[in-house]
Amino acid sequence: MKLFDTHTHLNVSQFHGKEKDYLQRAEEAGVGFLAVVGFDRPTIERSLELSQEYKHLISVVGCHPTETIYYDQVFEDDLHKWLELDSVKMLGEIGLDYHWDTSPKDIQARIFRRQIAIAKEHNLPITIHNREATQDCYRILKEEGLPSAGGIMHSFGEGPEEAKRFLDLGMHLSFSGVVTFKKTEDVRQAAAITPLDKLLIETDAPYLAPVPMRGKQNEPAFVKYVAEKLAEVRNLSIEEVARITSENAFNLFNWRPEEEAK
Repeated sequence: MKLFDTHTHLNVSQFHGKEKDYLQRAEEAGVGFLAVVGFDRPTIERSLELSQEYKHLISVVGCHPTETIYYDQVFEDDLHKWLELDSVKMLGEIGLDYHWDTSPKDIQARIFRRQIAIAKEHNLPITIHNREATQDCYRILKEEGLPSAGGIMHSFGEGPEEAKRFLDLGMHLSFSGVVTFKKTEDVRQAAAITPLDKLLIETDAPYLAPVPMRGKQNEPAFVKYVAEKLAEVRNLSIEEVARITSENAFNLFNWRPEEEAK
């Protein structure tokens, strides 16, 4: 089975006008499916265009925590409309970001809770951005509860104890290039204890390029290096990692492309 990059930003300026080339490279690397995540109005609109053009792409739409200062009723009304589109399979990325000082923490928390509620209204899963805000992120998810459709801790970057806490809430854990970095043994330990049915892979391209591509612009093709590292950590073949993580993604997104449904 082909690999599924469950979180990529093929919709940002670094890829504009060259998406076809990057998708060709991804296909050559064994990557067959992508979830393109929009985090503000321009990137959401571009994600929707891409998922209309390419049938092996799906869209994820939501308001990123750093953008929550701009969240208003107009955006929320549009969010409801976007979530009804056939190509949109998840709400996100939402959550908390205490690294970039662009939106006050109280606004981030309020819009985080609001978007969880909206995901429940639409019976869609959520994908969570957590940067330097683990305790508050966990607390809000625990208080609000997940949508019945579930959710992802995207680009999981912590150790096994935190992994267990989010897994206990019912979350999937998605591992990015971070799991390949030299100094992230704790993340590899988290990957080692994640139940196979909760395991996902992603690039977060154009960010977080994995070893051996550190220092380069990340791209969907590079998710194969994440899969290779997980295969090593879990003592599985790359084919097994591809099958397990892609099946998990199909189930979570409630989506299966036509060629896989046969």
